[in-house]
Amino acid sequence: MKQLPLPVRLAAGLAVTAVEQARKLPGQLAGLPVTVVSEALQLSMRVQQTVTELAIRGDDVLAGLKTVEQEPEWAVFDEDETDAAPPAAPPAAKTPSDQERKSAAEGIAKVAAATGAADPADSDDDSADPWAREERALAAESPTALPEYDSMSLPQLRAKLRSLSESDLEELLAHERAHESRPEFTGMLARRLANLRAES
Repeated sequence: MKQLPLPVRLAAGLAVTAVEQARKLPGQLAGLPVTVVSEALQLSMRVQQTVTELAIRGDDVLAGLKTVEQEPEWAVFDEDETDAAPPAAPPAAKTPSDQERKSAAEGIAKVAAATGAADPADSDDDSADPWAREERALAAESPTALPEYDSMSLPQLRAKLRSLSESDLEELLAHERAHESRPEFTGMLARRLANLRAES
């Protein structure tokens, strides 16, 4: 049998394909919305990936142009404070000053003298004067190098470190280890003591 010309064969193949596609059309129409939504989501994800890649490349370029500050001006550490002045201490919690305690004790003494009662500071009864009792307790426990040490905050202690001698630091370190044993206080006192010994 003689073979038909190519255009006739192509037309026949095209007709058969069109018939097959027409038969599949009802099934494809049912899945068409899902296909369209899926392709739209894929396109959206590709756009987002492209935008993210461009942003990352832009960050890399800008990071290369910007000079990195090695150490901020405000970053000062204990070891760096050899020549710098100590930082200002924040305001401490309000505690009665020596002047206030003295004036309170004088007022109590005047009232006691006027009423003929005994001076509470002279009595051994601890319940008579809480200020005197507190002063006696503080005097018995406080280090002599820095009597207000137990009520100081870390920045307040840091401000006083330069004025303390080696023996003062040893006393404060021993007191801290025996009473509170706060790591930040013992660490700062030990570092200052080590620096002072290295200098001498």
